[in-house]
Amino acid sequence: MAVPGWLDDTRTSYDTVAVSYADLLRDALAAEPFQRGILALFAELVRAQGPGVVADVGCGPGRITGYLDGLGLDVLGVDLSPGMIGVARRDHPGLRFEVGSMTRLDLADDSLTGLLAWFSLIHVPDDEVPGVLAEFRRVLRPGGVVLLGFHAGDGSRLKTEGYGGHPMHVHVHRRRPERVAAWLEAAGFTVEAELTHRPAPDVEGGFVFAHR
Repeated sequence: MAVPGWLDDTRTSYDTVAVSYADLLRDALAAEPFQRGILALFAELVRAQGPGVVADVGCGPGRITGYLDGLGLDVLGVDLSPGMIGVARRDHPGLRFEVGSMTRLDLADDSLTGLLAWFSLIHVPDDEVPGVLAEFRRVLRPGGVVLLGFHAGDGSRLKTEGYGGHPMHVHVHRRRPERVAAWLEAAGFTVEAELTHRPAPDVEGGFVFAHR
């Protein structure tokens, strides 16, 4: 599915909801033991590769970035939305955050030990995903770990309102873990695990672990 103007729409939408998004989701991870376990496993796999920087790509207001910092990782948050980065810097003043796009990361080749995209690929159209994953591979060093989290399922929908009733204009794409795994393999990654989590009826999350 091609979505013209998706980058500008995503940036504007998340600038609009940044403050309310942070307020609504700030403590959400406390009620998600499966997600905390998945992030702990990611941190363990990254630490096994030795010291190095981990990028939380699509970090939003930095809630997962802060959690990874608490797990002992040297973490950098990157997000397309300047509004989100402003909130992240406010809420986590001791951490590093940068405005940037996952389509062209301002990071050197082979510079990361790990990369997390936690429900941030959900707005990337299908035809853009291979290029994004190629960019992820470029910035990861050999052996580097990648974890992708996303809404599992099929189809896309246009989200026009969210996080306190603010206007948005973003397409939300659902994908099956096996499809995401196939994209990763085509980009040159070795896939290690595909997981599905069903926290509630009609709610399904997908997670794929891979390494370069």
